[in-house]
Amino acid sequence: MAGVGTRFSNYFWPRAERKASLAEARPASDLDATSLGKVSKAVGTFEMSANRAGFFRGAGGALVLCLALPVHAEPMDPTIERLVLDPSCRTGQGAYADDPQNLQQLKSGPGQAEWCTPDDAAFKKLVSQYAFAFAPTAMHAARTTGFGGFHLAFEGSLTKIDSGKAYWQRGTQGPVDPSSKKAPEQNANPDDFLQHYAVKFQKGFGFGLELTANIGFMPRTSLVSGGADLRMAILEGFRTGFMGAMPDLAVGGGVRSITGTPEFQLTIASADAQISKPFVIADSSVLTPWAGFQQLWVFGDSGLVDLTPATNAIQYCNYAGLNQPGSPDPSKTTQDGQPVCAGGSPLDFNNNVVFDKVRLERRRLLFGVSYRYEMLMIAGEFITDLGSVADAQTDKKDRDILRGEKAQWTSVLELGGIF
Repeated sequence: MAGVGTRFSNYFWPRAERKASLAEARPASDLDATSLGKVSKAVGTFEMSANRAGFFRGAGGALVLCLALPVHAEPMDPTIERLVLDPSCRTGQGAYADDPQNLQQLKSGPGQAEWCTPDDAAFKKLVSQYAFAFAPTAMHAARTTGFGGFHLAFEGSLTKIDSGKAYWQRGTQGPVDPSSKKAPEQNANPDDFLQHYAVKFQKGFGFGLELTANIGFMPRTSLVSGGADLRMAILEGFRTGFMGAMPDLAVGGGVRSITGTPEFQLTIASADAQISKPFVIADSSVLTPWAGFQQLWVFGDSGLVDLTPATNAIQYCNYAGLNQPGSPDPSKTTQDGQPVCAGGSPLDFNNNVVFDKVRLERRRLLFGVSYRYEMLMIAGEFITDLGSVADAQTDKKDRDILRGEKAQWTSVLELGGIF
């Protein structure tokens, strides 16, 4: 086994060592063969002191069992374990395709290795499109609610995605078969739009400041979002003279983050500037159109992802301990801390990976209008990319990866009250 599993040892060994310790604390079982092909090898990290080892091993074993139970995934939930450069490295249900002839073909294929290689470009494109749907909408005119005022509203949006691309078909769960309770090998028909619904609360303060809290969810996924916005009205409320003819002007920013998936973490930060002009109708209602520009910064980070979740790396290796004092590997002359496999192979450990970090930008134009009658308000907004997705990137590698990606757009509706 000399020289095998080097990438695993150098980069992912701390997590795998804990996983091996958990395996010693419980009987071997095919914990990775979940019915929906979700990641179940990655177990939370913790350090065990000698006098607490029994307690933590028992708790850790229970946690592993809970994580391995089938979950009720939604059709558009992310499944980034399928995003590999050469799909022949795994079966449709996520088992390691370790036939010797196949391993040789993998070694000469795009991944240049006898194991699965993550498709970082596909992951980046998938995260970019999810981020456009979760990003702050800046759904408001430039004029704030004023000192002491507040605004409670329900917001719904539809975001266009490039559903025909392979990264959406391989990177989302797909509908679960009602009889077998298993997910398909890929999502043959991803949704054309991502829906998002949120409740938001805006509170005005002095000096033109306004703070917004937002919490929402995405139907047909398990994803939940939350965040906050802050804006300042630089010009607002002038009614007479030259300044009365000028539009209101505001600048602001926001942040959104998601939860609900162990696959990756996603945070979107934004900065925007808007102009708007209210028009009073019959002394009882106000029509306010607005336009603006928004800059997004996308931060996406994958967790430790098992690219072959239907194969248990511990059993595949026939794990016998670590190559260290007390349990040396007889086939090696040095003790390197790698797993000792008693007749098995350590290759599947290399299928535990972390995708490259995603650091992207998006530039968007905002066009909206609101109608307020006394306390009730209804509003609509249209958001689209300004230019191509690739041209918004400051990193040349990101521009090359996103070259040819279609611009996205979002349509937003809001119903609420201002008090």
